[in-house]
Amino acid sequence: MRSVIFRSQLKPLKASLFVNGFNNFTCNNNYKLRRNHTNAPSPLSILSEDEQFFKETVRKFSQDQIAPLVKKMDKEHKIDDELVKKLFENGFMAIEIDQEYGGSGSSFMSSTLTVEEIAKVDPSVSVLVDLQNTLGNNVMLKVGNKEQKEKYLPRLAQDTVSSFCLSEPSSGSDAFALKTTAKKDGDYYYINGTKMWISNSDIAGVFYVFANTDPSKGHKGVTCFIVERDQEGFSVAKKEDKLGMRASGTCVLHFDNVKVHKDNIVGKIGEGYKIAITFLNEGRIGIGAQMVGIAQGCLDHTIPYTLERKQFGSKIFDFQSMQHQIARAVTEVETARLIVYNTARLVDAGLPFIKEAAMAKYYASEVAGKVTSVCIDWMGGIGFTTDYPQEKFYRDCKVGPIYEGTTNMQLSTIAKFIKKEYEQ
Repeated sequence: MRSVIFRSQLKPLKASLFVNGFNNFTCNNNYKLRRNHTNAPSPLSILSEDEQFFKETVRKFSQDQIAPLVKKMDKEHKIDDELVKKLFENGFMAIEIDQEYGGSGSSFMSSTLTVEEIAKVDPSVSVLVDLQNTLGNNVMLKVGNKEQKEKYLPRLAQDTVSSFCLSEPSSGSDAFALKTTAKKDGDYYYINGTKMWISNSDIAGVFYVFANTDPSKGHKGVTCFIVERDQEGFSVAKKEDKLGMRASGTCVLHFDNVKVHKDNIVGKIGEGYKIAITFLNEGRIGIGAQMVGIAQGCLDHTIPYTLERKQFGSKIFDFQSMQHQIARAVTEVETARLIVYNTARLVDAGLPFIKEAAMAKYYASEVAGKVTSVCIDWMGGIGFTTDYPQEKFYRDCKVGPIYEGTTNMQLSTIAKFIKKEYEQ
């Protein structure tokens, strides 16, 4: 049995170990130590009062406002315009933006909880909320200068969707093999190139565009620019027809001599690489939360069915083989949730989290794929129809191992940290 020992208890601990040995010490002191743990950290799954209120608010909103529109939005390949307005009005699009700019002024953990709760109902809407908060808003909050914050944060908090434009036809996992360029001419830059797989771009008003100001420097020439939707030479083109996440718009973007003033550079020239890496790492936690939400949402629709449906005179749930499958699935979802929550807590604490973020995204994506698949199995023939939500959850989670860094890229990241830790 393990005991958590605080520094203040170290002296008596050493003395007791010397005299009595460890086993005797723990037998006599475990109970006392545990009773005195008034300052011990809370369990990861225990939320603060504010976090619980936030979670319940999002849950109710999702059931009341999103659930009735899920099938319609999936069929139309578009998030309902009125729903987008309501997401802004309820503060879900500006969770971490300071209140002085019109945001909620809450935490990264609150963003994580919001994404998870919305994904339980409609993963497509969770993409919109996730990317707005973990990428679009946070880039401006943490990298934007005073003038940029004053200009854009109120818009991002109130009515303007943002879009993170990194991927290109020739750069996927090798994200910085960019062909899009930004050529300087006086106080302006002229952007030329094409982006693809850009989420939220169908409805976004502000775009963070990564372009190379000096291709000879490779990724060290990559710079982040703010581009407005109505700028001359910029166009949102083909909308992808996807397997899942259909309501979430994913488009091709074209830049034909788009003129951008130097004041619209986020950070400094050549810092685009650092900006993208930093915020994509945080974004992966959001994807992990999204995948946990998908898996949980699918279970929430499926387990009640196994308690109602009877075969051979017994509820499906009561067959031992079914109980074992369900127990494994629920355990894996809870494990994924704890990894995601822990990583979100690391972000809020200002502690290193890159390895954990890779683990959260990788593992949660794997779990979502497995759980949604077995949920369809448990439903039998009706699980294979579009009359029930299991098939949509199954389709939606398939992108988890692909976007914001493939599973193989996450495993490589994890392995790099493991190697470093053991070589020290």
